[in-house]
Amino acid sequence: MECNDSKCPVHGGLKTHGYEFDGIVVSDKARKTIIIKREYTIFLKKYERSLRKTSRIPAYNPDCIGAKTGDHVIIAGTRRLSKTKSFVVTKIVKKG
Repeated sequence: MECNDSKCPVHGGLKTHGYEFDGIVVSDKARKTIIIKREYTIFLKKYERSLRKTSRIPAYNPDCIGAKTGDHVIIAGTRRLSKTKSFVVTKIVKKG
């Protein structure tokens, strides 16, 4: 597959830096955008308990990667691509 996308981290010139997260794709309705659901735990010192939280992160989805709903993916931080997108999909770990 030929990729001519300039915003692709693999074939284009988009540099990644900072955070790398993994998560499950919960939505791929928007064009070239997916929503990642990420679950993590934090420790509340006052109550001596752990708290499970989730976050939804919008990420750029290049055509050559093409992640779909249910896939387990890795996303990396990059420059601001739009109002909400600051992450890009780097690879699919497991197909959903």
